[in-house]
Amino acid sequence: MRKYLILMLLAFTFAGSAAIAQINQTESAAFIARILPDRKNDFLVEEIPQENGKDVFEIESKGDKIILRGNNGLSIASALNYYLKNYCFCDITWNGTNLNVPKVLPVITGKVHKNTPYNYRYYLNYCTFNYSMAWWDWERWQKEIDWMAMNGINMPLAITGEEAIWRDVYRGMGFSDKELEGFFSGPAYFSWLWMGNIDAWGGPLPQHWMDSHKKLQKKILARERSFGMKPVLSAFTGHVPPSFKDKYPSAKVKRTNWDAGFPDVFILDPEDTLFEEIGKKYIDLQTKEFGTDHLYSSDTFNENIPPTNDSTYLSDMSKKVFRSMTAADPKAVWVMQGWMFHYNNKFWQPQQIKALLNAIPNDQMIILDLYSDAHPVWNRTDAYYGKRWIWNMLQNFGGNISMFGRMRHVAADPAIALHDPESQQMVGIGLAPEGIEQNPALFELMLENVWKDTPTDADIWVKGYAKRRYGKVTPQMDEAWNILLNTVYSGGLTEGGNESIIVARPTFEKKIDRVLTKVEYDQLKLVKAWGLFIEAGQEIKSSDGFEYDLVDISRQVLANYASPLQQKMAKAFKDKDEAGYRKSSAEFLALMDDMDLLLNTRKDFLLGKWIAEARANGITEKEKNLYEFNARDLVTLWGDKESGLREYSNRQWAGLIKGYYKPRWQLFFTMLDKSLKAGTAPDLKAFDAAVKNWEWKWVNLHNNVYPAQPKGNAYETAAMLYKKYNQTIRDAYAR
Repeated sequence: MRKYLILMLLAFTFAGSAAIAQINQTESAAFIARILPDRKNDFLVEEIPQENGKDVFEIESKGDKIILRGNNGLSIASALNYYLKNYCFCDITWNGTNLNVPKVLPVITGKVHKNTPYNYRYYLNYCTFNYSMAWWDWERWQKEIDWMAMNGINMPLAITGEEAIWRDVYRGMGFSDKELEGFFSGPAYFSWLWMGNIDAWGGPLPQHWMDSHKKLQKKILARERSFGMKPVLSAFTGHVPPSFKDKYPSAKVKRTNWDAGFPDVFILDPEDTLFEEIGKKYIDLQTKEFGTDHLYSSDTFNENIPPTNDSTYLSDMSKKVFRSMTAADPKAVWVMQGWMFHYNNKFWQPQQIKALLNAIPNDQMIILDLYSDAHPVWNRTDAYYGKRWIWNMLQNFGGNISMFGRMRHVAADPAIALHDPESQQMVGIGLAPEGIEQNPALFELMLENVWKDTPTDADIWVKGYAKRRYGKVTPQMDEAWNILLNTVYSGGLTEGGNESIIVARPTFEKKIDRVLTKVEYDQLKLVKAWGLFIEAGQEIKSSDGFEYDLVDISRQVLANYASPLQQKMAKAFKDKDEAGYRKSSAEFLALMDDMDLLLNTRKDFLLGKWIAEARANGITEKEKNLYEFNARDLVTLWGDKESGLREYSNRQWAGLIKGYYKPRWQLFFTMLDKSLKAGTAPDLKAFDAAVKNWEWKWVNLHNNVYPAQPKGNAYETAAMLYKKYNQTIRDAYAR
């Protein structure tokens, strides 16, 4: 009998593990087929247990097959990525992919064994969902989730479809769709709606959007969880519809303002009994629709200052926000962005931060140190006073286009922090950019930290990256990447990289609000790197990654050159040098034409693609036009024609340069021409009014005349522009 029971137990254990392995086999086989459809049968998948409670993978050769072992689908995906990068010298990024896998798979000598030192590898920022992901369909999301898995990300923020849950919560409370029209923003502005900054801008939101994106979120979550990821969902922040104060006149509702030119929004006081009730309703309904992994994001004071710095108030408020989560899910873990502790650091002193955090049990809160790469908060808050926390790279603001990053810092600082006794409960690393699909090298370098606990040598790493990315070692690219590492990728403490004067509303000034024009590196070195790219292109111009990088460095050099050219124009005008003014202003406009021509050669830099993807979400002409307005407005005015956030999300894109930035400068030069002819001072006030009217008219157009597909030869165009501008730019910086 005992022998029979043992045999039954073994059979059950084997059947159970086989079932688990079968689930992994099915999902992992589908993943491998998506990445390498022609080589899917060259890989075998095996399951191994976690190591020290954390994810692990192994790679080994067996005959003509490569064995990928892991404890979940994410580990299997990471194993494949490691093999492709380090044995096949392939590379997969947002901006260019090299999957030229050798016909005979490289053999692994012995066994590769990797385990992560981090429980959590976080990904995304609320803003990313709008600055980059606003118009994504399932096909694009599927690619991103595969990329996340290959890079070891297991804790993605997942807020798609949130608006549908809130609609149903408020409908259940008796609100009509008409009453909610003043609440829901347009799709390009959801992040700031959910963070309690704005209401309604870019709306009213169609019901079709809510329904279709609720379905999309279910697919996103199912795929993320199939890899073993634990998505972070949202929770109630207190932000309620404007009509709430009328429906519940006795509720404790207060006004607050983001101070960005938008009307007040309404926040329900956590002391009101309705706060916990609404928070519970939301999580209950969200769990019913989307399931839960018990991780919830809630940021009650995103870029808004609390009404008082009283510790008791902050502690009580924190407890009540948390209770609104645990009332629905006793296992809830509050995932809080630590951005406010940097952004409003004068308010958030140690006493206030302690009060907010210490009200929550340590094992039910995780803090995202959102800006660790430049402005860490953990090292001035005693590592968040015992709370678990995650080291993050922020890097990008507004989805701006600029070659920028702090490579040596992201290569070393996470591991240094991990081993620092002062870091206490550091449990993860992450990426929290406002915009993605740019600077792929920087993100890939940061993700090297996932499977190691020691710093990476950035000088060695960039050489390996160039080899993988371009499919070949060239001395020019080794030298060029050494230059890039020590110029654009040795960035300072600014909020993102330098942009270009061309994206600013026309002016004589050199320094502009919302547009960073200061360049902190030796621009002649960047011009030298540009020349090395042109030279190497004779050998590697067929590489997708090289083509993107060539266009990007060409764009950056030309974007930087716009500033001395604009200042030359301004000086000539003020000196009444009419010939000099006309020459430099004509050159300035020609520069924009040349940049537009260059950027048209890559899908990564197309306004038309952004607008076409926005319109594709609509099922009626009215919806399509609304989404086009959202798409145009976000990357230009970020509000109405008096918006204080204009240019915050500026993009150096084909179509935007020639169709928006250039016409603005032409208006400016027309005014200056009239001024010269009349011999009077330019009427800058009248120009300001005229250009605002022109901008608002452009934002409201519904005629996507901009190409959604690239055209032209990237290498030939870049080479032509190098020949045209190389010496001119060198001369400009040599003076």
